Amino acid sequence: MTGRPTDGIDTGRPHPARMYDWYLGGKDNYPVDQEMGRQMLALDPRVPVMARVNRAFMHRATRWLTEHGVRQFLDIGTGIPTEPNLHQVAQAIAPEARVVYCDNDPVVLARSAALLHGTPEGATAYLQADVREPDAIIEGAKRVLDLTRPVALSLVALLHFVPDEDGAHELVDGLLSQLPTGSYLMMTHATADFTPEESTAAVEKLTAAGITLALRSRTGFARFFTGLDLVEPGVAVIDRWHPELGEVVPGQEDGVIPGYGAVGRKP
Repeated sequence: MTGRPTDGIDTGRPHPARMYDWYLGGKDNYPVDQEMGRQMLALDPRVPVMARVNRAFMHRATRWLTEHGVRQFLDIGTGIPTEPNLHQVAQAIAPEARVVYCDNDPVVLARSAALLHGTPEGATAYLQADVREPDAIIEGAKRVLDLTRPVALSLVALLHFVPDEDGAHELVDGLLSQLPTGSYLMMTHATADFTPEESTAAVEKLTAAGITLALRSRTGFARFFTGLDLVEPGVAVIDRWHPELGEVVPGQEDGVIPGYGAVGRKP
């Protein structure tokens, strides 16, 4: 991002959204993000594959939800725009779909125009807010979404940056409590279940750089779906959740992807 404006952007420490962008081959990142990204690759060279698999889950889950009648999406922790974005997947099936994106990273805000080019029949909007501000998010979403009708709440690759002591489960419960019956939670989460040694080293390096990483177990991840009706196959390793709805990410077959994904319906 040399030569681009950096107003409000902390370029002295790595940021997860910009690291994720680098893993995906994007250009909205800085040397500090690239350096930390290389340290993660030294621990596990498949980190870019994991990022792409995670993105592919979002595409598949959005397709499933849209095909099952969902027409409204609230995507928190959007990340730097990478095509196809969520609204493009949903509106390709249902042009009238409405999507509200939300992130707290100023880089995402600077690139948010890419998230606003949807279909004439639908709507897209962007909120600058943090997941720790659920009431502000819901109030902003109400300007675009009809909260008397079902909404799919997307929390993809987000909550592993919010530890239990910061009230991660309470945040999700609070958001879902303000959405009507028939709404959904779609979520992915990194885990140390399959790579304990590498994960411990990654947590130490990220913590030293000021990034909190809470790698929950399958049980810890499933707890976010307490009280929801899980869509089959339930909690699954990310690439094994409805693979027929997408395409294989090259490299995903080289071992277990260390992350879980699931979609659940609010009864």
